[in-house]
Amino acid sequence: MGGTGLRCLPFWVWALGGVSYPESLFGGWIWALASIQVTAKTAFLFILPQYNISMPSSESETVQYHYGLKDLVTILFYIFITIILHAVVQEYILDKISRRLHLSKVKHSKFNESGQLVAFHLSSLVWCLYVVVTEGYLTNPRSLWENYPHVYLPFQVKFFYLCQLAYWLHALPELYFQKVRKEEIPRQLQYICLYLVHIAGAYLLNLTRLGLILLLLQYVAEFLFHMARLFYFADENNEKLFNSWAVVFVVTRLFTLTLAVLAIGFGLARMENQTFEPEKGNFNTLLFRLCVLLLVCASQAWMMWRFIHSQLRRWREYWNEQSAKKRVMVAPRLPAKLIKRESGYHENGVLKAENGMSPRTKKLKAP
Repeated sequence: MGGTGLRCLPFWVWALGGVSYPESLFGGWIWALASIQVTAKTAFLFILPQYNISMPSSESETVQYHYGLKDLVTILFYIFITIILHAVVQEYILDKISRRLHLSKVKHSKFNESGQLVAFHLSSLVWCLYVVVTEGYLTNPRSLWENYPHVYLPFQVKFFYLCQLAYWLHALPELYFQKVRKEEIPRQLQYICLYLVHIAGAYLLNLTRLGLILLLLQYVAEFLFHMARLFYFADENNEKLFNSWAVVFVVTRLFTLTLAVLAIGFGLARMENQTFEPEKGNFNTLLFRLCVLLLVCASQAWMMWRFIHSQLRRWREYWNEQSAKKRVMVAPRLPAKLIKRESGYHENGVLKAENGMSPRTKKLKAP
């Protein structure tokens, strides 16, 4: 059972001892403990998901998982792994690219942020798509709410949620490690906390299937946005990808709201068992459904409001720039007038000749 879980782990978990960063000492220590038979059981608390149980199936027994307090130990281990990967991407990829672009301090900070998130969203997007396809959540949408509560999870579903929580928890100390500017910290804290609340809520309330689909939609839009920012930093005239992101962003908001209302407002409402039984993982009550829908709708409305506000500001700046260009092109140029000056210079309001004497005034002849 433990060997099967180890074979499913990514390769970088096995290579912890070779990473040249201080955080790798923790990973190397865990891997050394796992290599010793006496301490292997303790080390597996950090490496593998816990609370496994054998479930009988039509063909053979399958191993399923549920959550518990020991998950915090596993999340702590993968927080260190994520910090290592963050440093590797920063040093070997982003720093080399930013040196060639010669960015300012503000753009350099945003470039690093988008570069890290592009790597994370791309890997999470591929991983999440693989999970929902292999588990059959896309082909059978009714499975999102049928047989609720989904207390027992496949290995790849639980491992995905643990890694997601580890990444967004690691983002909090990274605000200090990356020396993020003080005015940028509130904005970053907002979306970090939003991700943590939604992912942890789906995991603890046994809405993991619905959470996977919603995360897949969210990561598609976020990946396009940060890719558009990277292309913009490379060439400020390249803004076409922002238009594609704007369309995808609006579509994903509509799909998210529709899917949440369908699964929670209609699917769970028709389930027979609607009793509050936290010991069995069942939270399917009217108050529970209203709170979850309110949270999802409020977050989507807030994101949409920020999107509309940023688009209006962008269009306003664009039209102001265009109108300024038109005024410069239309404004007539006044021809320079040639002023004929008399010879000499002025002193105390009196015209003097070049030799210093006042010129004689001409006598007017009588008519």
